[in-house]
Amino acid sequence: MCGIVAYIGNKDCKNILINGLKRLEYRGYDSAGIAIINTDEGKDTGSSGTIIDIVKEAGKIREMELLARESKIDGKCGIGHTRWATHGRPTKANAHPHRDCTGKIALIHNGIIENFEELREELKNEGHSFLSDTDTEVLPHLLEKYYNGSLLSAMQRLIKRIKGSGAIVAISTYCPDEIIGARIASPLIAGISKDGNFLASDMPAVLEHTRKFLIIDDYETVRLTRDRIEIFGEDGHPVKRKPIKANWSISSAEKSGYEDFMLKEIFEQPYGVKETMRGRLNNGELDFDELGLSNSQIRDLRKVQIIACGTSYHAAMIGKQIIEKWAKIPVEVDFSSEYRSRDPLIEKVCLFIAITQSGETIDTLAAIREAKSKGARVMAITNVVGSTIARESDSIIYTHAGPEIGVCATKTFTSQIIVMYLMGLYFGKIKDLLSNSYYQKIIDELQNIPDKIQSILDRAGELQKIADHTFRKKCFLFLGRIYGFPAALEGALKLKEISYIHAEGYPAGEMKHGPIALTDSDTVVVGVMPRDPVYDKILSNIQEVKARKATIFSIISEGDKDTARHADHLFEIPATLEELYGILAIVPLQLYSYYIAKKLGRDVDQPRNLAKSVTVE
Repeated sequence: MCGIVAYIGNKDCKNILINGLKRLEYRGYDSAGIAIINTDEGKDTGSSGTIIDIVKEAGKIREMELLARESKIDGKCGIGHTRWATHGRPTKANAHPHRDCTGKIALIHNGIIENFEELREELKNEGHSFLSDTDTEVLPHLLEKYYNGSLLSAMQRLIKRIKGSGAIVAISTYCPDEIIGARIASPLIAGISKDGNFLASDMPAVLEHTRKFLIIDDYETVRLTRDRIEIFGEDGHPVKRKPIKANWSISSAEKSGYEDFMLKEIFEQPYGVKETMRGRLNNGELDFDELGLSNSQIRDLRKVQIIACGTSYHAAMIGKQIIEKWAKIPVEVDFSSEYRSRDPLIEKVCLFIAITQSGETIDTLAAIREAKSKGARVMAITNVVGSTIARESDSIIYTHAGPEIGVCATKTFTSQIIVMYLMGLYFGKIKDLLSNSYYQKIIDELQNIPDKIQSILDRAGELQKIADHTFRKKCFLFLGRIYGFPAALEGALKLKEISYIHAEGYPAGEMKHGPIALTDSDTVVVGVMPRDPVYDKILSNIQEVKARKATIFSIISEGDKDTARHADHLFEIPATLEELYGILAIVPLQLYSYYIAKKLGRDVDQPRNLAKSVTVE
């Protein structure tokens, strides 16, 4: 879950690397470092006066940046890394880049080397010395061991020795005019520009320089020079690949005047929802041919299996209810990490759907590979063009939320829900299960959703005041039923992620089966309770916890007067169809969590122990 950026070209690279790392800080922020080839002929170390200068430091990128600004380090070929610690504490010694024994090779890595202890012992026996506690440090020593005049060949031998995952990038004084990279199960892209070429974990790192990219696949190696990018397959033979063009701009990856990326991305949700519907829902008609399924295949479906992690799992739960109600197809939802770890049954007439914001989530990737090995047809729902899961799936549905920089998913979640709505509606229409009037009613209401989200955002100040009254509480229980239950789970997850307060989401009907024991005067119970068929039941649940002295905050439908008699705080959401309440309910819960975290002084964009993309196990 670390961030990688590399550059070789006509420009000095210090600022390019530092700015790229800042845009990758959501991938890791325990420590950071850069290594740059210095060809100062006045120096007598290295090869022909060429050395590798390294600056690295524990802490946020700004700590390393201060050191780099004070130093004279610069050149036209370099690598940079921001770390999310796995092996070894976040210290300067454990920060990347790492060197080999000679100091002529420097390397950065995102991933986990599962057999590093075995390799470390082997290298130690051969006389290599280690300075860190990381698994990564075995890699530059392996390059040193395998180097025989070609760093590319050494890298190709290296990736055959390691087990685990890794995006690996190296520079060397042996070949100061090239950068060598490799990929095993961790994202790596190459960027192409007239001023040089780039490697990075993610597009935002280099969007200010290029929107033209090549995707590196598993077990491929890549060589960059100032004017060429060469990709080599697992067999060592050259690979030809067409570049893709990113549909994001650099401005979409910046804060644009907002205090935090998270707040900016919450407020971008009307746009993200519109963009995700654009081209699929036009003038009252739904066009979803990109599903890649014929009408007969849809009619023959006997089951849908959805796998996901974290926030995407909550979108999958909404998808289950929608597809089952509108299309009458049984849906099973599973955590990717659990699904991949057992021997799952794959039914013949089943659609397998993977939902992942980044398209790189390691557990979801492993789950789709397991499913495909057993003959499943896999569809991916992701926000990142060219991501690994997108490339390995049979069909792809892209959300068009734009780059999400904050670690906590907000706008990508609502865009995923929109895809679930469109899919359920499309399946139901093809199967002729929805009357024309009901079908049109759903479409009309979906087209109104962006404006209704905006109306909630326009009243963000109300939620800030409620947060001001409740942020000192020690326990939060989020309750919901039917379509409100996934929203309750997501609300609890958001609060946990960014405020570090204990919070749990429950089906409201389960309160009397244990959770009610937690309620006292230091508890806030957040009820997601729109006017729907189970409204009276959840109102009764709210009264039960109110009797135990809990503070009640209720998300209610516009015009609801009954809840006010029992709740301490209320927030109204616009009226909508019963099935669509979940997408509206989550927006105030995102804002509520955000304002509590800010009141507590938390870093909402980079919450502790978390990273944006979980690309390691």
